[in-house]
Amino acid sequence: MNRSRLALLLAAAPIALALAQGAAAQPAPNRVLRVAPHADLKTLDPVFASIVITRMHGLMIYETLFAWDSKLQSHPQMVESVSTSPDNLTWSFRLRDGLRFHDGQPVTSRDVIASLQRWMKRDTVGGKLAEYTAALEAQDERGFTLRLKTPTGMVPFALGSAVGQIPAIMRESDATTDPMKPVTEAVGSGPFRFNRAEWQSGARVVYDRNPDYRPRSEPADGLAGGRVVKLDRVEWTIMPDPATAAAALQTGEIDIWEQPGQDLIPVISRNRDVKVERYSSLSNQAMLRPNHLHPPFNDPRARLALAYATDQADFLAAGFGDEQWWKRCGSYFVCGSPNGTEAGAEAYARPDLEKARKLLAESGYKGERVVMSSSYDIAPIGRMAEVAAEALKKIGLNVDLQFADWGTVTTRQQNRSTPDQGGWNLFVTTASGATMQSPVTNIGTNMACERAWSGWPCDAEAEKLRNAVVEAVDENGRRAATEALHRRLAEMQPYRVLGQYDQPYARRSNISGVLSAPVMVFWNIEKK
Repeated sequence: MNRSRLALLLAAAPIALALAQGAAAQPAPNRVLRVAPHADLKTLDPVFASIVITRMHGLMIYETLFAWDSKLQSHPQMVESVSTSPDNLTWSFRLRDGLRFHDGQPVTSRDVIASLQRWMKRDTVGGKLAEYTAALEAQDERGFTLRLKTPTGMVPFALGSAVGQIPAIMRESDATTDPMKPVTEAVGSGPFRFNRAEWQSGARVVYDRNPDYRPRSEPADGLAGGRVVKLDRVEWTIMPDPATAAAALQTGEIDIWEQPGQDLIPVISRNRDVKVERYSSLSNQAMLRPNHLHPPFNDPRARLALAYATDQADFLAAGFGDEQWWKRCGSYFVCGSPNGTEAGAEAYARPDLEKARKLLAESGYKGERVVMSSSYDIAPIGRMAEVAAEALKKIGLNVDLQFADWGTVTTRQQNRSTPDQGGWNLFVTTASGATMQSPVTNIGTNMACERAWSGWPCDAEAEKLRNAVVEAVDENGRRAATEALHRRLAEMQPYRVLGQYDQPYARRSNISGVLSAPVMVFWNIEKK
């Protein structure tokens, strides 16, 4: 190095040092994202509970072997490579190198197998995959094999499922927990860590960026691709009062309101610092779910009475306001989706109260108390439950509408006891379009008895027809099988479809990068 260049460098050193010290003295950029979610987090186990808030939590801290993109196509996530045998009966997988749980333990094939086995006992999609599974076997620390009894193309789709109870990969010690009991630990391998010390039930849930996480190299697309975290932490502030959430968004106290109240959308939209947008291209579905285990809804005639007694427009207007946000639809598989047939459901497009009363009498109903469990924690669900109670009283049902917090309601949904022993007869709920659009993922149309979702419908013919959809070898065969299945479902009424609606989210204008996905996720988001 010549003397003149050395002199320049020495002269510049004090200036550079001063700049560095000045930069260090500046406050760190605000990389804390504050979110008002739609409900409080009560259950930490996304393999135990199918509710959306637990699934959102699960996707923060856990990963799945595959992941759905914004078009619901499945791509490898934790998996590095996959191969199949010529007969499509053997699927071999290898995990990505460097996967580690938040406690530092490496993710192994033993963790994967224990996690999948537990998930198969809890979830609609998992249960369907289990029917085709002959064995799950570890080959080494990172390699494992899935052997099938019968070929099916649903393997990547199922292993990336983002609906119902997701196939989250847990530590083997957690995954061996009784499937009928929730895991109380929250240690995953995902891009965020659950901050249990700052968790305040009913008030706040906190997630910190996982500094050891290695994202995939592909661009983020839905739940697939690189889960690059651009925030230091995410704080969920529980705000059950919509007016409070609306005010907090407008003043900047929160950055995102995940599910703004429909009646407040015109108000917050007038604020130039607030943007209201959709984060899913498929409409969501509302439903009235009966318990098939106990009278009167163990009789299909009583379930048909629900269909004839209810007008979708009454529910949707009460739950979601302006008709621009909702529409009638009789399809279990969502109007506007590839599977959106209404075959067999035409008769229930408008109410017929006389027919409903006749069917209810034929079912043997004698005026016994019918317990409907609901909550105003999610305002549209509470309002629709009130509409349901009034509609069903008109056909002679003795409805006892009981309100509680949403966590209590969802816990009660798991109770198979009779209503007078803490069980239930009916509840209103909603589900994402991504969940309901496929005969494989639609949690409500699983009629596999003990393996079905809360309500436990049981019909061998419907399950035979659903298998035909899974095993169809071409598009024409799949469509025909889907229509036949839908006709059977319309006859058996595993639940009453209440129509569909769009749920937007609202954000401050300095927030960007929200991905189109089945539920809101928080990687890729930037706060400026």
